Amino acid sequence: MRGIEAGTLVIVDSDGQRRTFGSGPPAATLAVHSPRFWRMLLRGSVGLADAYEQGLWDSPDLVALIRLAARNGHGIDGARLRLAPLLHTVQLARALSRPSSRRRRRRDIAAHYDLGNELFTRMLDSTMTYSCAVFEDPYVSLERAQTAKLELVCRKLELGPTDRVLEIGTGWGSFALHAAARHGCRVTTTTISREQHAHARERVRAARLEDRVDVLDSDYRALRGRYDKLVSIEMIEAVGWRHTGTFLGTCARLLEPNGAMLVQAITIDDRAYKVEKASRSFMKERIFPGGSLPSIEAIARGLSRHTDLQLVHLQDLTSHYVTTLRRWRERFSAHARELTSLGYDERFRRLWTLYLAYSEAGFAERRIRDVQLVLAKPGCELPWLRAAGDPVARMAGPGDYRARPRPGALVGLDQDGAA
Repeated sequence: MRGIEAGTLVIVDSDGQRRTFGSGPPAATLAVHSPRFWRMLLRGSVGLADAYEQGLWDSPDLVALIRLAARNGHGIDGARLRLAPLLHTVQLARALSRPSSRRRRRRDIAAHYDLGNELFTRMLDSTMTYSCAVFEDPYVSLERAQTAKLELVCRKLELGPTDRVLEIGTGWGSFALHAAARHGCRVTTTTISREQHAHARERVRAARLEDRVDVLDSDYRALRGRYDKLVSIEMIEAVGWRHTGTFLGTCARLLEPNGAMLVQAITIDDRAYKVEKASRSFMKERIFPGGSLPSIEAIARGLSRHTDLQLVHLQDLTSHYVTTLRRWRERFSAHARELTSLGYDERFRRLWTLYLAYSEAGFAERRIRDVQLVLAKPGCELPWLRAAGDPVARMAGPGDYRARPRPGALVGLDQDGAA
């Protein structure tokens, strides 16, 4: 606490004692309700989350508190990076003890996505899209922003009636329905979530798009055939750090020689990837078991080693995720009483409130990013890329890739979300 260099932290302890660390903005308050909190904090973010779930601490502004911690995390980051070589063997042993079998992947996915559609319908908008939206301005509805994101994906791949499209990671069917209804393409989409599979199939039937959309219950590694275009929106995080190359190699195998792919991914800074990839964290232990955030460098390495795909365009959506998560958190909070009646008790709601605030703060401080990558086979030609004058993504610094579109290009967003 005494090492705080940016901002002010006020701690109100369980005995009523009030202590202040640091100075100046931003400011945040931590209210500790039990001395047990300090012991649990020794278990890192897992202990922090468990203590919050149990009501051992609170804050009037969770996002502000976590942002303050993120701004002052460089000391801990440095120590962890120095310890990384010593922890490598432990990480490998932990990974080998948890093989990514298809049964385990289904169990891990079910632990989050099969918590009940009643939960997600209260938190998400009517499109049931569980990924970063694209806001034309901060005041548009969440539904409009999610529709804008889906349309952006379709425009980048220039989808049309002759395209056979594969989607890995159905979610609740929003992309497949949008692409088939608005662009007339044939979509095959797959998920290993039981709840998502049933919900997506029902939505396809209700929209009378059975002739355009096939919803599969299949692991991506079991897929066969060839497709013109491939889409995967925030699914790569679930495959695990050991299988990023396998996932990308499978995608390349499923594409025609002139095919193209769009991956939307939550990524972690290249400099933190080695430490985070196999660590035990709140997110991986309590929210997304088996998951791991890739880095841009890890994706690029997987592409070069396992595919003939080329990265031809990158767009940073990070600032949009801050707004998206805020909207989800507001909707989740607004439906608290209804969620209680549906069986989601106070401890569950506290844990998920922390998850949403934790994620919002991470994107706001750019500890994590959200990007859209367009990947192309050697024989692929996307006219908007030609018009852009070859907007090849370049590396401007560690973890910082930028594309440079020219006049006439599809408009992208810069680091701050400006067109």
